[in-house]
Amino acid sequence: MISDSLNYLRTSEDWVETVLIGGILSLLGVFVVPVVFVLGYFVRVIRATMHGDETAPSFDDWGELGMDGLKAAAISLVYAIVPTAVAGLLIVGGVLTFSVGGNGPSGGLAALGGVALFVGVLALFVLGLLAMYAIPAAIANFAETGEVGAGFRFGELRPVLTSGKYFTAWVTGVAIVVAGSLVSGALNVVPFLGVVVGGFVGFYASVAAYYLVGRAWGDLREIELRETGGTPEERPAI
Repeated sequence: MISDSLNYLRTSEDWVETVLIGGILSLLGVFVVPVVFVLGYFVRVIRATMHGDETAPSFDDWGELGMDGLKAAAISLVYAIVPTAVAGLLIVGGVLTFSVGGNGPSGGLAALGGVALFVGVLALFVLGLLAMYAIPAAIANFAETGEVGAGFRFGELRPVLTSGKYFTAWVTGVAIVVAGSLVSGALNVVPFLGVVVGGFVGFYASVAAYYLVGRAWGDLREIELRETGGTPEERPAI
């Protein structure tokens, strides 16, 4: 499966062009808009692989690509806001309490503030990790149905998120992305080389990771349909 994911982009005749476009858009991600099209491409990868299409898509039909990217970005943003808000409240409250307690006659408030600060940082890490775990599945449900709201149908997402197949796909995908980052980091011995190459390596690795998510999603949805007496062909049209 890892080999399939790493070779996925090369199944397309124009894979070099795809990597060049994806890498350049990733490097221009600071301007936000290019990232939207990259996200749209990831949606296209998931949508293809969940239906067993082993040929990597191209960067075309930019209007559709942009709309898919915007919807995927909106889903990701909602998932990111919750842990950030919860952790932010705890961290700010902890800092304020610590500051007030530190100026008072007793260290009780300072200790309480320190605990709140620690809990806030821990919550940011844990909730952020959970959001990172859920976002690919949420995007996959959107990719299958074409509906943004599908990204928040937790009844549909829960069986996938709690499955060993999705967990394995997600962990493997993260490992591929981290490995790509390490390769790019090693190239930083040459000024700017790691940054430039990182855009292309990061895009390539991310496509491999989303390939794994799409495959896992497709397999799990087929299992679900068989268990309920349906067939894969009865999936909602895209």
